[in-house]
Amino acid sequence: MKKILITGGAGYIGSHTAVELLKAGFEPIILDDFSNSQSSVIERLAEIIGKDVVCYEGDCNDKGTLEKIYSEHKFVGVIHFAAFKAVGESTVEPLKYYRNNVGSLIVLLDFMKEKGVKNIVFSSSCTVYGQPDKLPVTESTPRKDAESPYGNTKKICEDILVDFVKSKAGIKVISLRYFNPVGAHPSGKIGELPNGTPNNLVPYVTQTAAGIREKITVFGDDYDTVDGSCVRDFIHVMDLADAHVKALGYLNEQNDDFYDVFNVGTGNGNTVLEIIKTFEKVNRIKLNYSIGPRRVGDVVKIWADTTKINSVLGWYPQYTLEDSLRDSWNWQKNLVN
Repeated sequence: MKKILITGGAGYIGSHTAVELLKAGFEPIILDDFSNSQSSVIERLAEIIGKDVVCYEGDCNDKGTLEKIYSEHKFVGVIHFAAFKAVGESTVEPLKYYRNNVGSLIVLLDFMKEKGVKNIVFSSSCTVYGQPDKLPVTESTPRKDAESPYGNTKKICEDILVDFVKSKAGIKVISLRYFNPVGAHPSGKIGELPNGTPNNLVPYVTQTAAGIREKITVFGDDYDTVDGSCVRDFIHVMDLADAHVKALGYLNEQNDDFYDVFNVGTGNGNTVLEIIKTFEKVNRIKLNYSIGPRRVGDVVKIWADTTKINSVLGWYPQYTLEDSLRDSWNWQKNLVN
């Protein structure tokens, strides 16, 4: 089995991708510093796949850690998730975000070139588009100035990857621009596990349903959308995980010094209020929510054009919004129990 290093592999998207990699015949090797994840995820992963998962605790800013892993597991590719991702925190501690998010990529690329590891799938974000002038966004939609240092790290990392490929480093790269990952593994054994107050909508919804949070605040109901609340493209995390596996397969077919970028979304937008109402309907639970003022920096509406990933990678989402919200609640109930 070809070994793939997953940096940040104990995190939300990384852990689900580990499951899909194994199903596709790869062996995931996880590296995580557990600064925004929990070690229990590794045990839960083992329950899902029926065997222990190789996991190293460490920082991918540390070349020595990469050396140790490679000496024991000659990985042939990398999926790079490891990054700080709290938008608000990044505005208060920008250097922390540049040091970690940008610095770790540079260390990793240096190491890959030295060892002749050619394939990397990079975890990017639709945040690079800002508030687009035209919807839906395609991969050729102009990137805009980032709203936060976090968003800027994604833009900078994409630029570093492009320049590295241009330098004839012998590397092959795909950047996946995620839209809004939601849901959990259908087993309910792994899912989104935020430390402290969630930054994302759906964990806040499930924690409110579980009584952990008093209520959900919807930031604005007077935007130019169907119900006045913001619109996002919500994609099931298992579909997103599958996109990484397909990206790796596609990289294997390419020649050296290759770069491409793909949007990963459903191609549809849903409002915040639609998420709340769909959750209530699917799970037969009434949620406590109220309308608050607009939140500074919020993009009003964004969703993906997925034509490119559909046609080039043969990837299509398999899960519905209802599936996502049902799986999210199932995961939350397992946590409570």
